[in-house]
Amino acid sequence: MQIIPIKSPADIKAFHQVPFIIYKNDPNWIPHIKQDIDKIFDPQKNKFWKHGEATRWILRNDSGDLIGRVSAFINQKLSDTFKQPTGGFGFFECIDDEKAAFMLFDTCKQWLVSKGMKAMDGPINFGEKDNYWGLMITNFTNPATYGMNYNPEYYRKLFDAYGFKTYYEQYVFQRPVYLPTQDVLVQKSEELRKEGSGYHCKTIDPKNLPKFAEDFRTIYNNAWGGHSSFKPMEKEQALNIMNKLKPVLDPDIVFFAYYKEEPIGFYVNIPELNELFKYVNGNLNWWGKIKFMYHKLRGDCKTMYSIVFGVTKEYQGKGVEGFMVKFAESIVYPKRKYTNIVLTWIGDFNPKMLKVIDNLECTKWRTYITCRIIFDPKIPFERAPIMGENEFKQ
Repeated sequence: MQIIPIKSPADIKAFHQVPFIIYKNDPNWIPHIKQDIDKIFDPQKNKFWKHGEATRWILRNDSGDLIGRVSAFINQKLSDTFKQPTGGFGFFECIDDEKAAFMLFDTCKQWLVSKGMKAMDGPINFGEKDNYWGLMITNFTNPATYGMNYNPEYYRKLFDAYGFKTYYEQYVFQRPVYLPTQDVLVQKSEELRKEGSGYHCKTIDPKNLPKFAEDFRTIYNNAWGGHSSFKPMEKEQALNIMNKLKPVLDPDIVFFAYYKEEPIGFYVNIPELNELFKYVNGNLNWWGKIKFMYHKLRGDCKTMYSIVFGVTKEYQGKGVEGFMVKFAESIVYPKRKYTNIVLTWIGDFNPKMLKVIDNLECTKWRTYITCRIIFDPKIPFERAPIMGENEFKQ
């Protein structure tokens, strides 16, 4: 077997080709969009290159056939928050062969050691946690949501054999759109819904994205500030997030809550894009864009994907969560555009958010794990710490 670093356009093409080999007989697999993956490895398009670096490889067998791929990366801002400097790997794909998998893992480990790392997490992303994060360990009979990993069941066996341990579990939930808001949430929000209370909700206005970007940033920083690895969101970053959402934005499913004019909560959903991307075969070129728009206009997307839900610390526990959900119900139900909601993953280290989900009577739909291996076996392994009662973050 030969491990080959990615250097040329032909190597990049081969990197994208590997998943099509691994999943050629899997009807539930929907390929990631190649243009999205390319952006991750482009220093001009991925801000994480400012404080990190990444590399990637493909693996061929003795006959020259593609049998695997992987990437390794360092996010210096994140690695320094752990007891041991910790790098990451991701975009792992491999045939069901322990020797091949170990060669890919070893290659990542050696590169990370050369950069001063003492541990390795994966499969993760050289970017935010909302995309390409975690190893799927349940529900192999349904396609993954857009940006989430999908993998064969045997990957868990390969990870365990190498010595990876579960750093934390990640849960994806779903619920029918037309399930009424639960009494426990409604009761707590009743006072907020009274006229003159000062509380109100609104949907996003695409014509005024800078204003909502700033509201988003305010809520995000106030809701999640104080966590050990938290980095405050800057104005440019918030506007960039809104601009990225704009092409797929449905204003009817993005909600903001306010007390008087103070932004205090958001509930952000987008159409579940894999219900449309399954028609483009992983390539959003001009023909892929035409097919995407055709199926979008046909109304082939019936699922909302909840990408973030948050309330500022001062207003947590006051009923704002139920207030937003009840308002969303009043907007979404009558239009009958969507039938299902899938909620982005929530870590087992976040009991407060898991309690909110429990109150919504959601069904646990899929489980992922983020794995870690500490290179020095003498150092005891510790799972991710549980978030404090005042923290409210995925």
